[in-house]
Formats: sequence, C-alpha cells, structure tokens
Amino acid sequence: MADGSANVEGATTIAADRLRSFIERVERLEEEKATIMNDVKEVYAEAKGEGYDVKTLRQVVKIRKMDRADRQEQEALLDLYLSAIGEA
Repeated sequence: MADGSANVEGATTIAADRLRSFIERVERLEEEKATIMNDVKEVYAEAKGEGYDVKTLRQVVKIRKMDRADRQEQEALLDLYLSAIGEA
C-alpha cells in the first residue's frame, strides 16, 4: 500500500506539470500571435506603399467582421445621430 504523502507528492507533481503545460502553450501562442501581428503590419505597409489608405482598410476589415444586422444597426444609429446634430 502506498504512503499517503507519496500520493500527495505525486498529485502535486502532476498538477505542476499540467500548470507548466498550460503556461508553455500560452507562451507558444503569444509567439505565434506576435508573428501574425507582424505579418498583418507588413501587409498594411505593402498596401500603403501601393497608395491605399490604411485607416480605411482597417475600417473595412473591422466592418467585414461584424454581423450584418449589427452593422446595419450601427449605421442607422450613426445616421440618426448625425441627422440629430444637423450633419446629415
């Protein structure tokens, strides 16, 4: 029969290994994210070099991520607010 303290140490080791695994996975993902963000930056720089407006490109990407109904609601509110202050 195993000693009770050996079971606790074994469980502690397993928990520490699992924790280390989570941390290492997050670290790898953070590295991948940094690489991807650099790639995105390079694409925007390339587009800018060809004369495209990066601010507008970012806005288009943001809009395309949105649900169609949410986008329409946001556009309607924007129109309403602009109209309310005499800008539309």
